[in-house]
Amino acid sequence: MMYHKPVMLKECIEGLAIKPNGIYVDITFGGGGHSKAILEKIDAGLLIAFDQDQDAAKEAEKIQQRSFKFCQANFQYLKNYLRANGVSKVDGILADLGISSHQIDSPGRGFSTRFDGPLDMRMDLHNPLSAAKLLNESSEESLHKTFGMYGEVKNAKTLAKLIVQERSRRKFDVIADLIGLLKTVAPKGKEFKYYAQVFQALRIEVNQEMQVLEDFLMQCADVMNEDGRLVVMSYHSLEDRMVKNFIQTGKVFGELEKDFYGNPIRPFEAITRKPVVASKEEVAVNNRARSAKLRVAEKI
Repeated sequence: MMYHKPVMLKECIEGLAIKPNGIYVDITFGGGGHSKAILEKIDAGLLIAFDQDQDAAKEAEKIQQRSFKFCQANFQYLKNYLRANGVSKVDGILADLGISSHQIDSPGRGFSTRFDGPLDMRMDLHNPLSAAKLLNESSEESLHKTFGMYGEVKNAKTLAKLIVQERSRRKFDVIADLIGLLKTVAPKGKEFKYYAQVFQALRIEVNQEMQVLEDFLMQCADVMNEDGRLVVMSYHSLEDRMVKNFIQTGKVFGELEKDFYGNPIRPFEAITRKPVVASKEEVAVNNRARSAKLRVAEKI
């Protein structure tokens, strides 16, 4: 089984505009598809890859190249780990924010509605917060917010109330426990979409994905050389909105500020005016590419 098929590989590599002696970062190594393609284009350069997932770390061990370094860490600590590797500035950063197909296809990880397994959803297995713990211990108000904000679930309030009622009888432990409850409130004919929205919301909350993305983006400007490229691929509207706003304004939320002369104050200039999407051919062979949106920006 292939670990993970990289999405929009050609477009990502083109977006990075790789210099053979440059320093690059792949903040989501996964199965290493994007990293291997970057390594083919650098000779005197360096690639530093990040992934907190233990399975990804095992994949990284297979790459025995002097120009490759792997950090088993969350990419929100980008600056610290670059500094630890003696790097202060880089020429390009690639972020594929999607969950890897390997994680989805591993029943024990609890990311997919297709299997029964533990309600886990942790990308880093050292994280003390699992989806089960979240469902069993979060307040009704907090669950309402999670489902509404991160899953854009229409009946988020009803669902939160139901979960709190249900867990007073028995704790949520495995995926079947949650799906059993979701069946009672899912819109007819759109059940699977509904399950996916709820699972997405839980996954984002368990892994603090929005906070991690904000922390990462705010560090990009500090570590990027002039003309360096930022290439970010996101898979849902919340992430894409944050990335778009950051490129346009230098902030994840808020308006663009201008200097005394009316010049915009922002570290990056958009290279892609609109997000790049996968071709019909790619979507036909890799379903994960369907919702991917790719944005490229250059350090001013």
